[in-house]
Formats: sequence, C-alpha cells, structure tokens
Amino acid sequence: MPWLKKYLLWLLLSTGSFLSVCGQIDSTGLSVVDSAKTPSPTGSNNFLVDSIIRLYPDSSIVVRHINFIGNKKTRRVIMLRELPFAEGDSIKISEMPALLSQAKRQLLNLSLFLIKDFDIAVTSNRAPFVDITIKVKERWYLLPLPHLKPIDRNLNEWLFERGASASRLDYGVKLMYDNATGNNDKLRFYFVTGYTKQLLLSYNRPYIDKNLKWGMNMSLALGKTHEINYGTGRVGDSANRQLFYSDRNGYPRNFFEGAVELFYRPAFFTRHVFGLGYNTLRVADSVILKNPYYLNHGATSLKYPEIYYKLIYQNLDYIPYPTKGYAGEIYLLKQGFNSKMNVWQLAVKGQGSWHLGQKLFYSISALGSIRVPFDQPYVNSQLLGYGDLNLRGYEPYVIDGVAGGIVNATLSKQLANFSLNLPLPKAIKKYTSTLIPLKIYGKVYGNMGYAHNPQPWAGSLSNRMLFGGGFGLDIFTDYDFTLKLEFSFNQLGQNGLYLHKKTLY
Repeated sequence: MPWLKKYLLWLLLSTGSFLSVCGQIDSTGLSVVDSAKTPSPTGSNNFLVDSIIRLYPDSSIVVRHINFIGNKKTRRVIMLRELPFAEGDSIKISEMPALLSQAKRQLLNLSLFLIKDFDIAVTSNRAPFVDITIKVKERWYLLPLPHLKPIDRNLNEWLFERGASASRLDYGVKLMYDNATGNNDKLRFYFVTGYTKQLLLSYNRPYIDKNLKWGMNMSLALGKTHEINYGTGRVGDSANRQLFYSDRNGYPRNFFEGAVELFYRPAFFTRHVFGLGYNTLRVADSVILKNPYYLNHGATSLKYPEIYYKLIYQNLDYIPYPTKGYAGEIYLLKQGFNSKMNVWQLAVKGQGSWHLGQKLFYSISALGSIRVPFDQPYVNSQLLGYGDLNLRGYEPYVIDGVAGGIVNATLSKQLANFSLNLPLPKAIKKYTSTLIPLKIYGKVYGNMGYAHNPQPWAGSLSNRMLFGGGFGLDIFTDYDFTLKLEFSFNQLGQNGLYLHKKTLY
C-alpha cells in the first residue's frame, strides 16, 4: 500500500532512527570512546529501521541540504569534495549506511579533524527529502614547536649503540601550519642545527583548480653535516653496520634539494604525482679516501636533475593506522643523465588489511625496489634498513643492494581503548579537548627480505634470504602519532626490544 510505505518512510526519517543506523557507524575502527561505557549506536527503533531497509530496499531518499558544523577554518568545498553524495542526489535507502560510512572515512582521512568529536546526523521533516549534518572539531593547525630528533635510522640505534649522544641530535625550531588557508594546504619551515645544519621550506596545496582535481607541492632544503655515513662494514663487529666519518671542525657533506610536484586526483582513492627536482651533493676528499665507491669515478661532487612519477592508491579505513582496506604505490624515478649520476629506479609497495572480528585484524604488506644499471656507487645502493624498507629483527643492520624487497605479515588485536583526562588550565580548555584518546594493539608478526648487491663491497647479509619475526604493542593517539614497541628476533639467533614511530602509510 503506497500510503503505508510513505508513512513508514516519514516515520523512519523524522524520528531519528535513520541516524542510529547510518550516522553513528564507526567505519574507521578507531573510535576513541571506551565501548564498555558507550551506549549502543542503534536506538530503540532499530528493528523498524532494519525492517524498512529489508522491506523497501529500492526506496530512495533525496539529499536536500548538507550542513557542516565546527569547520571554523576548513572551507566547505574541501569537505564536500570528500563526500560520495551531493545535494540533490537520489539515494537508495539500502545504500545510505555504506555511503555515510565512506563519508566519515574520507573526511577523517584529511587529518584535519579529531576522531572522537566527529558525528553525522540524518534528519527529515518531509519524506523523501533528508538533511545531512556533519559535526566536526578541528585540530590545532598552527604548531610552532621545538625540533629535537636523533639522526640515526631508529631510536634503538641512537639509545643503545650511540649512547644517546647529544652530538647526534638535530635541534632547532619548526613551524607546522596545516590548513593554512582553509584548503587543507600545509606550510612547513624548519630551522635545524646540531648534528645537521639545515633549512627546509615546503608548501603543499592539494587543489589549485576550481574542479578540485589538480594540486601542487614545492620544497627546498639545504644543509651540511659534521658527519657522513661513508660506507658499510664488512667484517667483525662492524659487519653490515653503518660506518661514519666525523669532522668537528668542518662539514664533510653539503647538500641542496629542490622539487616541484603536480598532483592529479580524479576521484577519491587514486592520486597521480608528477615531480621535477634538482640536487647537489659535495663531500670531503677524506670520504672518497675511505670509500672510493662512494660516488662514481671517485668524484667529490654531484649536480643532477631528477624526474619522477608516482601512482598512489589508498582505500583505507584510517590512513595513519589502517585496520581495513588496500593501498599501493608505484614510483618511477630517473636521476642524472651522465656517467656521474645515471640511475633508473622502480619502487613498489602495497598493503592489505582485513578484519577477522570486531577487534582482530591481520595485514600483509610488500615493498620492493630495483635500480638500473646495477653498477651503482655506494650512495645509490642503500636498500634494506632505510626509509620504509625496515626488516624487523634486523634493526641494527643495513643491507645494501640495487634490487630487493621485503614482505611483512601481522596479526593484531585491540587490547584497550580509553581516554586520559588531562588536568589542563581553564584558559587552555577553551581551545582544546582535555581527553587524550589511546588505543593499544597487541600483535605478532613475521617478515622476510632480500637484497641483491653485485658489488665487491657487498656485506654478508646481501644476496641471501633473511627471515625475522616477533611480537609487540602499538600505541595510537591523537594527531596520528603511533609508538611501536617490538620484541624481534632473526635467523642469526639475535633478538632485542626495538622502538619505532611510523607505519607504512
């Protein structure tokens, strides 16, 4: 009976039951409220909602208005860009929960809003029209902070192998201005002294056209260091460990790096990056005396352009700490056009995460890189132990090569989900939340890796399959900060507790 169908639709939308099904679904898996203390997101009319969706799956609603609350700085058009629906769209009721979950996921992945204060409400006074209200709370965007960072590859190396030496710290000031103009743009300025004397300036704007598909990034960095990693040990206690040359009265390494990038993002999950850069590197004569293979032909300086392309796909529930979804990247780079610098590089990485239960998930990631021609100097042969190519269980080592990669598998379970209430002064409480959310995950993992190095200076861990594994904890909190505590072991019979603070994506 059409009148009954219309009445039920009106009742569904006007009573707020639709909110209980669609607006409060936590699709990220990163809700920061203790579930034991939180009411069920489904209301008392959930049976009615389920029945309507089941009985009338093809019934449609029309999005009349989309309202945003709390975006004091962020422009409305930037938020609309992330929604899988627009004003005037006709949407099947059966599709609405998934669309609202995707809207929440996309908006939170902007890294502009606090997770715990996000809410979506769907209301209507007259079916089939609905209004969608999205309530957010913006993060602090302007963060002038002191800069204090060890220069070593990981915290363990600085703490235990370098004796937490203050001489191996970079310190200074940094200005981080996110959402500078309300367009999700990012301004960075670093003034660094200590181990590295460096100035860094970058500006990233994701959209520069009216259709919100093209963006740009510019970056400049120049600096010098008192110390340089000139090689990798081959025998004894230094085998497969970085070797350093220091000059407290001079700077054996001077560098300049500049780049301009264009982004193209036609829809939600895929981004194309086109980049052009120019680099200079100058090292002291003593570096070449210690390692004649550091640069090609015994050179002490390089000036070379580079051009690159990236294809990035990210369909993850929450990019800073994904528990569900897929991501991948293809990176093609050409550096230099003469005998001093001539390298083509292809790098790929991918990750998939799947839920096995409400709080249990597993993930698999794979990363690989190849540089040709294979006859590369030391500076172009750094592979495992650098950047994202971290082989767990081998944190003390670096494994040089021109081709290779790693595969990781991890099984994780959420152990805790709570918030800490900070006793902040009233003057500060007006500007930020006193609740600091914490999520703690336990995990077990295994990985394997390989690095091919045809050079005579290859270390003992190159050109062989390596295996490692372990267990640990991940601690996740606001502003996308993750601390990883991992107890890892390897096939050499070694083990240790290691600290990390980043994820693959």
